[in-house]
Amino acid sequence: MTDPTPPPTATAIPTLDLGPQVRIVARLAQDVTDEQLTDGTPCPEYEVRHLLGHLAGLCVAFRDAGRRNFGATTDTSPDAALPDLDPGWREDLPVVLGELAEAWRDPGAWTGTTRAGGVDLPGGVAGAVAADELVIHGWDLARATGRDYAPDPAALEAAHAFLLAAAAEPGRDGGEGVFGPVVPVPPDAPLLDRTVGLSGRDPGWAPGV
Repeated sequence: MTDPTPPPTATAIPTLDLGPQVRIVARLAQDVTDEQLTDGTPCPEYEVRHLLGHLAGLCVAFRDAGRRNFGATTDTSPDAALPDLDPGWREDLPVVLGELAEAWRDPGAWTGTTRAGGVDLPGGVAGAVAADELVIHGWDLARATGRDYAPDPAALEAAHAFLLAAAAEPGRDGGEGVFGPVVPVPPDAPLLDRTVGLSGRDPGWAPGV
């Protein structure tokens, strides 16, 4: 889960095609069994069903942020209620994932100002947050369900840059990121592990550990 208020000077990223990362997340979600929906995840307050519900909600919110279609979907904090799944989530989640990617293929989505989670922020920062959410929650879902995970390299680079900038924000002392306290990771660790650590997660997390 992400802090609904991104750092005010968080680093924007250049225009990025979210499609490859969206397809990775969609495949992970497709492989989730009904029995796994109540399993735990690296987000302590989330079961797999809540994580998938959060993914669905953030897709809609950032789709509408990219489209500048402001309203309840862009004005509501992600912490307003514990997310859960709608009955048709298996059909609906791939659709909203695709719509998210399509919205951010418009170069105009990355310019000007938009809103997500009730927060006004530059378009480029909103795009960085969307990439970060997809990468980190993709890792959450893969770990919770025992799947291999190799995020899209461009999305991973964007997520790492965003989280690194967030941890360096004045007042955070390098120890607090947008997801929570940074978990120290060796500087020579793989980029995914370093990104996960910056998000406040232990790269070694596994179910039942």
